[in-house]
Amino acid sequence: MLARVWSASIVGIDAVKVGVEVDVSGGLPGTVILGLPDSAVQESKERVKATLKNAGFAFPMRKIVINLTPADLRKEGPAFDLPISVGILAASEQVSADLLGDYLFLGEVSLDGTLRPVAGVLPIAATAQKMGIAGLVVPTDNAQEAAVVEGLAVYGCNTIADVVDFLNNPGRYQPVRVDENVETLQTKSLHHLADLQDVKGQAHGRRALEIAAAGGHNLIFVGPPGSGKTMLARRLPGILPPLSFAESLEVTRIHSVAGLLKNRGSLVRDRPFRSPHHSASGPSLVGGGSFPRPGEISLSHFGILFMNKFTLPSLIMGKKIAFASAVSAALFLMPMPGFAQRQLITGKIINVGDGDTVRAQFGSQKATIRLACIDAPELKQKPWGGRSRNRLKQLLPVGQPVKFSIKEKDRYGRFVAEIFLGNRNINLVLVQEGEAVVYRQYLKNCPVSRDSLLSEEAIAKTKKLGFWNQLNPVMPWNFRQSKKVPTPTP
Repeated sequence: MLARVWSASIVGIDAVKVGVEVDVSGGLPGTVILGLPDSAVQESKERVKATLKNAGFAFPMRKIVINLTPADLRKEGPAFDLPISVGILAASEQVSADLLGDYLFLGEVSLDGTLRPVAGVLPIAATAQKMGIAGLVVPTDNAQEAAVVEGLAVYGCNTIADVVDFLNNPGRYQPVRVDENVETLQTKSLHHLADLQDVKGQAHGRRALEIAAAGGHNLIFVGPPGSGKTMLARRLPGILPPLSFAESLEVTRIHSVAGLLKNRGSLVRDRPFRSPHHSASGPSLVGGGSFPRPGEISLSHFGILFMNKFTLPSLIMGKKIAFASAVSAALFLMPMPGFAQRQLITGKIINVGDGDTVRAQFGSQKATIRLACIDAPELKQKPWGGRSRNRLKQLLPVGQPVKFSIKEKDRYGRFVAEIFLGNRNINLVLVQEGEAVVYRQYLKNCPVSRDSLLSEEAIAKTKKLGFWNQLNPVMPWNFRQSKKVPTPTP
């Protein structure tokens, strides 16, 4: 018998829906897992077998084939233990399969049948809500975190037996409720954070902290050991305003993917304070790895990144931060990482030429702006070129005030720039939505957003968004070359 259960996998800080198909049929007893599983997923065969037996269920002594879809997406971590267990029980007719298509299942199982929390539940819950999934079944320790997402019923279970009872008798269970409005967040946060009230003297240091907190500035403390640099830095979160609800959601999402929310409340309520060791490697700071995880810079989002005793010479280039001598410490306030280093010019949109070109007015002057580091499909690449232009028109209507980060002037006399609407990088938005691709040849123009552009393009490819939703997409530069159209410099 075949059963299908829904789960999800993390890609960056986003989630992708994963189908867990289980077929129990005649043949030699054995279990096979297909669909690019990592070692933790492969090991789930033995965990699930022992769990079901110890929880009082029968493990079918037949041939079991488990297929994780989509097959080209790498599946990692123990979160697939629960959906695999439910799939085997449904395929062997030990649990009702009527509700399997309405819910998404996540969780690691212990050998005694207890459900253990997993990382990345918040972004998975947000994805499930967008996809119209009715509810989410997770370990009890993850329930508060997932229930923050509105419009999604979240059910917390302690054991695999509770999950079976829920599927057989759904009316007995009520979804988890949380009260996470702004007022609640403000009353619950900052109650334990150190601030300046217990600092005696240090008038100049206190004043510097207040200015940095008020203006969102970076700050460097210089002085001999023991002069109070670290002590002052650790008090900065206590004088910053509490996280808003939207900020708290975003910070929690990053920390959830990093696996830092286990056995904690549903939201991160205090501004993060990250203090990496001075010998920390580049990847530990900026993130990455075979399966990318947030680094210290991402984990300090909307908070403080404290760089203590980092060696000179120093360089702030994009997201790579390494700065300060043995007698100084660099402190970075990062409400939006990288924004502090940009020189922005304000202008107004006059019209949109295509998916990567606009006309703007700066005071009494007008100029053509080519969006830096991205390339949108040509208008003759139907329907993608027209769709890209229409999306840019929606993002930047005529008369819209925006800010430009000018990179250079190309050989056609156009200014090459990143465009910002509030805190949104419009170049990055187009790549996120699959309306433009990364122009790798000219990525040197975007050192701050380079990594974000590449990672968001990879996610858009995986999700087959926009331009990527075709069998053999032709890159815009290849299309221009085939039509003998001069290649513009972004």
